[in-house]
Amino acid sequence: MLLAIDTATNTASLALVQDSQVLVELTWHCGQNHSVELLPRLVYLLNQAKLAIQSVSAIIVARGPGSFNGLRVGVSTAKGLAFSLGIPIVGIGTLEITAYQHAETGLPICPILNAGREEIATAMYQKKGNKWLKLAPEHITTVDALCSRITTKTIFCGEFVPVVADQLKKQLKQKAIIPPPAARLRRAGFLAELGQQRLEAGDFDNVTTLQPLYLRRPPITKPKHR
Repeated sequence: MLLAIDTATNTASLALVQDSQVLVELTWHCGQNHSVELLPRLVYLLNQAKLAIQSVSAIIVARGPGSFNGLRVGVSTAKGLAFSLGIPIVGIGTLEITAYQHAETGLPICPILNAGREEIATAMYQKKGNKWLKLAPEHITTVDALCSRITTKTIFCGEFVPVVADQLKKQLKQKAIIPPPAARLRRAGFLAELGQQRLEAGDFDNVTTLQPLYLRRPPITKPKHR
């Protein structure tokens, strides 16, 4: 059984998946309360499935980009469980999770997260045939710069899309396809599916060295010594 943990942003999600079937999934608005809400929600999830944590055979975790607090809580919890249970761990990028639920459209998919400072974190994915491809890696840019590179109909998804929807529609017109609110939620069931693909390929992470992907340093750092 796979346990998927996603606390990368204000939306958190957990899922238990057995034989490619979602047994239980929980997605909620967490805000910045990851440290106090994650473990109680996990206990609730296990109780709903009538399973013990020892039933988990692998951990799949969203590794970022995202909020510093959310990623620290999610990745450290996932690593602690994987280490204590002696099971594999797989880290999946938050932007890839956000995009994956739209894979079957066959269109280019551009997930967007707020990066602060009037910038966004984004990437580009597309499913061609049976292959899930990363067309552009995770990076920080602006909405204007992103729009200047869009040449065809593209799906824009993610929690931050409503904030920049007017800009996207104004600059890209019919090229900007924006899913309805329910389809913009990031769900741990898709995270588990991506993780399962890697596990089946024998591709998993080192529980000791796996680290969150931040894309930029935290705004508060230690002062430099003069």
